[in-house]
Amino acid sequence: MTQPIRWLQDEIADRMLQKLDIVKLDAKDVLLIPDFPGAHSHFLTKRFPGMRFHSASEIGLSSFDSLKLRTTRFWNSRMRFVPPLSLDDYKKTGRINLPDNSVDLVLSVLLMQDLEDPKHFLRECWRVLKEGGLFTFSYLGPDTAKELRSETLFQQLPSKNLASPWDMHDMGDALLGERFSDPVMDMEFLHLDYQSDAVLLADATALNLLAVGAQNGTPAAQLPKKLTLEVVYGHAWALGKHLAKAQDHVAYIDPNQIQRKTSSDSA
Repeated sequence: MTQPIRWLQDEIADRMLQKLDIVKLDAKDVLLIPDFPGAHSHFLTKRFPGMRFHSASEIGLSSFDSLKLRTTRFWNSRMRFVPPLSLDDYKKTGRINLPDNSVDLVLSVLLMQDLEDPKHFLRECWRVLKEGGLFTFSYLGPDTAKELRSETLFQQLPSKNLASPWDMHDMGDALLGERFSDPVMDMEFLHLDYQSDAVLLADATALNLLAVGAQNGTPAAQLPKKLTLEVVYGHAWALGKHLAKAQDHVAYIDPNQIQRKTSSDSA
């Protein structure tokens, strides 16, 4: 996701937060991954007064925009210092640079379709969430940009497949497999209409559906006048974090979870 598609990030974030508005949650620490300049922070500070932002800025921000975003999040957090995070660091190391059980809410907008291993990302979100915390997210599903997959266009354009073309059923199963509780999934199709081939190609490149530079060439075949986006939404809870995870139908219990019964317990 790159900055020319900022309007789409804002629109999807707004739709996500409307869904979040009916959820009962008291959030003091919120992780935005990726974070970007937009209206979502105003909603969150209004919904959760006194909250603290943990901002993993999107890749590709200029130095000026990155500094501006960090400064804004510092003020959003009522001038409480929060160490900066980096989405680029996560992609390199596979770790969100936060302690275990440190945030109440993880908000991820249009990220997971670009990750090679979304299950690992789910495990990291589970790790950093506190007991009773909420993971809410959106990503692009497998029917996104189906108009660019005609045999003729696919041969002429430097098309890219989504790194993880998961439908909402795949994601629901993965959430349960990674110990999240009560997943709620939803999906909608958005149809983007275009009068300019150049704008369509620029948007498709920003969405990582075409290789960078695709807009510099003109395919012989006629381009479509619209793009379909399959947007998948979901949220799930981090509950029962103290319980052991079952593997192969066998539950392995950490010895630290076993406590000796005392006489006062039986009284």
